[in-house]
Amino acid sequence: MQVSSVSKPRQSLLGLLKDLYEITKPKVVFMLVITAIVGMVLAQEGWPNGERLIIASLGIGLLSAAAAAMNHIVDQKIDAKMARTYNRPIAKGRVTNEQAVGFAFLLAGLGFGLLYAWINPLTAWLTLASLFGYAVVYTLFLKRMTPQNIVIGGLAGAMPPLLGWVAMTGELHPFSLLLVMIIFTWTPPHFWALAIHRRDDYARVNIPMLPVTHGLSFTKNAIVLYTVLLTLVCFLPYLVAMTGLIYLVSSTILNVIFLHYAWRLKTTESPTIAMDTFKFSIWHLLVIFVALLVDHFYLIRW
Repeated sequence: MQVSSVSKPRQSLLGLLKDLYEITKPKVVFMLVITAIVGMVLAQEGWPNGERLIIASLGIGLLSAAAAAMNHIVDQKIDAKMARTYNRPIAKGRVTNEQAVGFAFLLAGLGFGLLYAWINPLTAWLTLASLFGYAVVYTLFLKRMTPQNIVIGGLAGAMPPLLGWVAMTGELHPFSLLLVMIIFTWTPPHFWALAIHRRDDYARVNIPMLPVTHGLSFTKNAIVLYTVLLTLVCFLPYLVAMTGLIYLVSSTILNVIFLHYAWRLKTTESPTIAMDTFKFSIWHLLVIFVALLVDHFYLIRW
C-alpha cells in the first residue's frame, strides 16, 4: 500500500508578518518608548518639538524591537522548553533564524540611522549600546551565568528615559540619571515576582534565576528589600526639586501599594500573589511616569 506524504503548508505572508511583529515584544517596547517620551518632555520646558519627538521615539522603538527579536533568537532553545514561551514564533519554527536575524538587523539599522541622521549621534550610539547590553550581555551571558542577571542586565532596560533626554538636549544630565535609577531599582522586584511564579520553568532549563539558586524565601526577602529601595529612590526627584507634590504623592501611594504586595508575597502562600505582584508592578511604573508628566506641566503652568 502506498502512503502519500503530506507536506507542511507554507506560512502566509500575513502570518509571517504577525510572527515578526510578535518577536519584537510590542508591549515591552511600548513601555520603553513611553518612558523615553517622558525623558524627552522633562528635558525641557513645555512640550518638545513634535517632529523631533516622533523621530526619536521611532528610532528608540526600532532599536528596542531589534533587541527583543535578538532575544528571541538567542533564547529559542530554552523558550521551547518553558510553558510561558514554548509557543513563540522562532521556538515553534514559524520564523526561521535567517528571517529573524535579517529582520532584527533591518530594525536596528533603520533605528540607528534615524537617530544618527535626524536626532544626534550620542543618542544613536547610546541606544545601540543599550541594544548590545540587553541582547548580548544580558541574554547571551548574564542570564545563563549569575542569579544577579536581572540586576546587572536591568540597566539596559532602564536607559530609555536617559535616551529620550539626550535626544532632546544632546547631552547627559543628572536628572535623567534619576529616571534611570527608578527603573533600575524597579526591575528586580518586578521580574523576580514573575520568576517565582515560573520557578519550575527556569529550573527545567537551568537558568540561574534567584528563586532557583537561592530559594523562594530568600527571593521574597530580596523583593521586599528592593521595593523599599525603590521607594527611597522615588523620593529623589522631589528632593532635588526636579518634581513637585503631584509626583511625590502619586509615587508614594504607588510604592506603599507595591510594598503591600511585596509583604503579602513574603508572608502568604497564595498561589496567585506572585503573578498579582508582577502585574501590579507594570501599572506601578506606567503610572509613576504618567505622574511625572502631569507634575511637569503643572509646575510650568504655575
